[in-house]
Amino acid sequence: MSGELERKYEVDILKTEEKQKMSKELKAKLQDSGIIDEKGKLKLKGVSPKMLKRMKQEYVDCPVFKEKIQFIQCFVCPNFQSRVMGQVFCKGDPLD
Repeated sequence: MSGELERKYEVDILKTEEKQKMSKELKAKLQDSGIIDEKGKLKLKGVSPKMLKRMKQEYVDCPVFKEKIQFIQCFVCPNFQSRVMGQVFCKGDPLD
């Protein structure tokens, strides 16, 4: 293999004009892992506020959950490998 990431899916990142809401379960999970602070503000290490704002308006048609999910949820998923030119590289492993 020539340094390629092992992946099952290459998923297109789609954009929407409306701000996407996070489910209460996802918010709780992100707070537990320290990605959302006590004030409810999203903090991703190495991601600029401008990029974060853009990510909030993106979603993917997730091959693992078999539904459309907010890109932030995809970004913090254990299957997420990288984001390259409008696509997400996904391992595609089953999740609980």
